[in-house]
Amino acid sequence: MLQAAGVGAGDEVIVPAFGNPEVADAVVRAGAAPVFADIDADTYCIDPAHVADRLSARTAAVVAVHRFGHRADVEGLLYLGSRHGLLVLEQGESEKPYDETGQRRLHAAYLSGRLSGVRTPAGYDGHTYQQYVVRVPGNGRPDRDAFARVLRGKGVECSVPVKTPVHRLPAFRRDVALPETERAADETLALPVDGTMTRRQLQRVVSACNALGGLLQPAF
Repeated sequence: MLQAAGVGAGDEVIVPAFGNPEVADAVVRAGAAPVFADIDADTYCIDPAHVADRLSARTAAVVAVHRFGHRADVEGLLYLGSRHGLLVLEQGESEKPYDETGQRRLHAAYLSGRLSGVRTPAGYDGHTYQQYVVRVPGNGRPDRDAFARVLRGKGVECSVPVKTPVHRLPAFRRDVALPETERAADETLALPVDGTMTRRQLQRVVSACNALGGLLQPAF
């Protein structure tokens, strides 16, 4: 899409650093340079306000990536695009069947109503819960990783959704301040919310998380 739009050598494309490197790779393959912007703390999608701060005379496009079932603020990006003559592209997620999405929403509502040991996702309208991503309280990555190990030891499958932001990978390393991206990479954990889960399995997730949450206190 970038190449078809004429984006290439000498151009910059603003992309999120929170996620996989495929988008930045695509920018490089088009001959342009990726510029990393920070994310919104609730949706984990690229923040139009920070995109505005990253604009330069070379900026040709911005890529919005929908994350975990949250939709990026495409309207805000389109407004920027219309003001500055930028191409706005979207990268979606694999769509779940309608029935599975509905079941995931029910399971997410159950978890969000009962979890007290973690910060639950913002439940915006339209959230499809491709992943149920929480924030683990405490002191960032060490506590999050310890939390995950204990959950797995109790039979609760969980995963770190983004282990290293793209701007920290050797191929794309940039000296840029992206505090929300860094914080999300250190604190987030994806809990199971598959549509086939039983109520007993959901209760096990709640019990395991709530038993641990009070043990992790933020540093002052």
